[in-house]
Amino acid sequence: MRVFKAMSVQSLLPVFWIFQTRVLSAGAEHTIEDAVGDLLFVMDSSGSILPYEFTGLKEFVADLLKPFTIGPEDVQISFVQVSDDPVVEFPFGKYTSITATQWAILNMKQKLGDTNTGKALAHAQDTMFTQKGGARPDVPKVLVWLTDGASSDDISQPIKFLKDQGVTVFIVSIGRGNYIELKAAASEPTERRLYYVDPEDMHIIMEELRNEILDIIQVKKLRAMDITATSFRLSWPRLLSNSADYYLIEYSPLVDPQKKSWKTVTREETSVVLRQLLPKTTYEVKLTPISDNYNKFLETVVTTLEETPEELSPQVVVISDSQPRSFQVSWTPTPPSVASYEVLYGVLPGGRTNLLSISGDQNATIVNNLEPNTTYLVTVSAIYQSGRTEALSVKACTQDVSSEGSKLKLINISSTSVAALWDPVQGKVLHYRVRCTRHRRSPSVRTVPPQARGVLLTDLIPGTENRICVRAVYRNGVGRASCRTIRTPQQQDILSPEKQSTKSFCTQKHQCWQKR
Repeated sequence: MRVFKAMSVQSLLPVFWIFQTRVLSAGAEHTIEDAVGDLLFVMDSSGSILPYEFTGLKEFVADLLKPFTIGPEDVQISFVQVSDDPVVEFPFGKYTSITATQWAILNMKQKLGDTNTGKALAHAQDTMFTQKGGARPDVPKVLVWLTDGASSDDISQPIKFLKDQGVTVFIVSIGRGNYIELKAAASEPTERRLYYVDPEDMHIIMEELRNEILDIIQVKKLRAMDITATSFRLSWPRLLSNSADYYLIEYSPLVDPQKKSWKTVTREETSVVLRQLLPKTTYEVKLTPISDNYNKFLETVVTTLEETPEELSPQVVVISDSQPRSFQVSWTPTPPSVASYEVLYGVLPGGRTNLLSISGDQNATIVNNLEPNTTYLVTVSAIYQSGRTEALSVKACTQDVSSEGSKLKLINISSTSVAALWDPVQGKVLHYRVRCTRHRRSPSVRTVPPQARGVLLTDLIPGTENRICVRAVYRNGVGRASCRTIRTPQQQDILSPEKQSTKSFCTQKHQCWQKR
């Protein structure tokens, strides 16, 4: 098994591309009881999602939730489908058991229509994460957006409002999509919030996604999210109830505790952003509830990110000039800080992978020695001078090798029959299709096994023209047809039976038929 992460990776590649056949995860072996949060799923149900992909997305969510304890004091689930207009399958609090929640998800019907994700996200912000929608004011909030990577309307504003409300946004994309748009939409750090995965292999990311969600909703912890070079967001469960209570936040660099800063927030708050911090610095953070009824404090350690020049992945990767054994890969150039590019390619699913290293001043290469009529996953990675890697993946298909046709020959022509012979073509042929267009009769079509090299065509009319075509059929399409036209002789032009040497005919290169 090989897993590819595609965006901001330290070792290989951070958004996931997988090469295996999907098997539903059995879920965690134990029940998670120490999690409290409101978890909303926004899932693409439009016509751009294929039926088998829609089924796979439902099964993925049902398995992802399997170990959670569902209820008004634990985790609450809500579900919205994306179509022309948002469709609320169920609000927070409707189901209070994992069995009922899974049943509701697995029995959802696809809505089709357009992909108006912006509408669905705005509805989530205005309606779902509210008391009317069943959400609770004192728990962490998480949104998981499942998509094929594209939206017909703008998502930037509703995403911004959701994040401003303290909602953590995860994105799981089963398509290539707009990387820049999805990266901007996912919460920081994006390498832990944004996932790309083939529809058949979603189970590969399940455990990591579940753990990332748990890192936000497990109770009585002070957590840092959306970490940048100069800021991060603190989140904690609601601990106070009296009107006079409040929270005191103290934070200082680990190497210089004397440079301490303070901030106070009201008892209603469960999240705050600390700004104007130093890049690449570790901070000690302490949250103290100021209350007569609560005498504990929460603390954590957070390290801000390094301030680096803009480091983007190749924004567009294009496959062109596809041949049976090669294709060209090109990409949009990235900033001058790119030291080199790496082109990783392998057969889908699960084939051996190969790696090409390309100079940082180039933005195209030819990939050779490929298999005809085969699908490949191609990942282009930008390797920066800082050592950081950004990547983007696309699929590519080589052409079949039937461009010269199958060299059709016609022999043993009689007044009512003819033998059609052809040479084998290269590639993974499913079968051959032989079509005979007969005079004043409906065309006949014969399907011949891939190992066959000929077929006897009968029921022709003496003295007429007939056009015969043969083409190879592949998994991804059909090859070029090779055609011949023959005129059958009149009955009196045929040799008498005593002059024919045999009732059978064969050649050295082809199989033998017998007349029946």
